[in-house]
Amino acid sequence: MLDDEELLRYSRQILLPNFDINGQVRLKSARVLIVGAGGLGCPVALYLGAAGAGHLTIVDDDRIELANLQRQIAFDQHSLDSGKAEALAARVRNLNPDISVVAIASRLADQQLEQQVAAASLVIDCSDNFATRFALNRASVAASVPLVAGAAIRGEGQLSVYDPRDAASPCYHCLYSEQGNEELSCSQAGVIGPLVGMIGACQAMEAIKVITGVGKPLVGRLLLLDAWQMEWREMKLARDPGCPVCCQRQATG
Repeated sequence: MLDDEELLRYSRQILLPNFDINGQVRLKSARVLIVGAGGLGCPVALYLGAAGAGHLTIVDDDRIELANLQRQIAFDQHSLDSGKAEALAARVRNLNPDISVVAIASRLADQQLEQQVAAASLVIDCSDNFATRFALNRASVAASVPLVAGAAIRGEGQLSVYDPRDAASPCYHCLYSEQGNEELSCSQAGVIGPLVGMIGACQAMEAIKVITGVGKPLVGRLLLLDAWQMEWREMKLARDPGCPVCCQRQATG
């Protein structure tokens, strides 16, 4: 399933023990839904596109502003006022013309969101608001599609993997309740540029691990980063037996 050009392009990955051609073929066969084309979505899409993830769908209804350029590394001065989803998709296509990249320049909700999640083999949450995160989590659980979730603000970031195919895996709702969350945006609280690159790169790495089955994904674990102190902490996550999203589905599934 890999031609000579692909074997050369991905040779440094194929050389890796346990990854080899089988891992590359799994990447090529993957359909990845990336929600958010900002600070996290840029490195996620670029790294996965370069790595050979066969089909990427990038969703974002926002347009590029001058304040984005400090951290959204796929864009430049000439990108201003362009749609983020299509601009990022074009950048990935230029990086790797062998893969399929689709841009959706609208905010997905309800049935549209559910259909896109169900069609994916993996979902990556690069959004910047709780409403989208909770909606993605519900769709991920309903479709039994793994979700790689990341967040970054100020100088702090976090990362985890929620895999509804794993009976022991919690979901995003097990960690955060939909009530009582005070939401701050980067425009209100600020964010240091390299932080989103670090978290986004980690999201891409977790996605590759889930897709290929190589390594140990962050299922049941929450990784926390204090970038100013360069300190990583890991917390164990357990499924909430009263979770209305994942445990209710398990009881009725």
